Amino acid sequence: MNSIYLKSKDVFLDIVNPKDYIQLDRVSTIYQSLKDSIKKPLKMILLYGRPGTGKSMFLNKLHQDLSSSQSVFLYKTPILDESEFYKTLAQDIFEVRYSGELNFTQFMKIVESKNFDVVPVVLLDEAQLYSESLMERIRLLSDTRTIKFVITLHKTEKEDIIAKEHFQTRIWESIELENASSTELKIYIQKKLMKANCFDSANMFTGKSVHRIHKITNGNYRDTNKLLYTLFDIYTIYENNNKITAIKTEQVPNKLIEMAAIHTGLIDA
Repeated sequence: MNSIYLKSKDVFLDIVNPKDYIQLDRVSTIYQSLKDSIKKPLKMILLYGRPGTGKSMFLNKLHQDLSSSQSVFLYKTPILDESEFYKTLAQDIFEVRYSGELNFTQFMKIVESKNFDVVPVVLLDEAQLYSESLMERIRLLSDTRTIKFVITLHKTEKEDIIAKEHFQTRIWESIELENASSTELKIYIQKKLMKANCFDSANMFTGKSVHRIHKITNGNYRDTNKLLYTLFDIYTIYENNNKITAIKTEQVPNKLIEMAAIHTGLIDA
């Protein structure tokens, strides 16, 4: 069945794909700042924000945009074993295969033996999962200026302490991502739907309905995606049961938004 609601539902799948990047003025400015930082002689760049603010999307888009012009390596899932971390970098960056255990001293010898005209960039997502020991090694690696690191961290109440303890003065650029405002969220929702040619669905989101969504999700992109995925799932069920005429299709009713929020666990029943 070629359902507009089913197609709209798929727009909000919880996946990270740089093709789904939505340009908002403030977000685009921040992203350009990140790209400009890559060109500077910085040892390390920190991208931080609360979960769902778009850090992983930024890294994926950065990887896509830089890959054609320089060596850039994206590690979406942290490699927690130190030896495996060094072995992966040795193979990916320096094309050196190591069969046994590889410790930091041995890896540093590989690093010191190489020289690149353009410093390779390593993108590390979810860096808060790395051990303090491995983060110290990453700091030391950044000091060699042979590898440039861009890392993401979840923002917590102790983010300043985390930054000081893990990175000290080695971070020369720190970029924070924040939740969307209600106005930005409306543009985000409508642009995502229009990008998939779901124009009728995009027009359903009035300022009033988006205000309600923003109140529930606080403008968090991940929570908004989950909410709207569930919302269009409800629309699809209504459509399959021939009940779609029982609700207003020219705008999203608050009762359906709240129903979706309850199913998603964003508000209590």
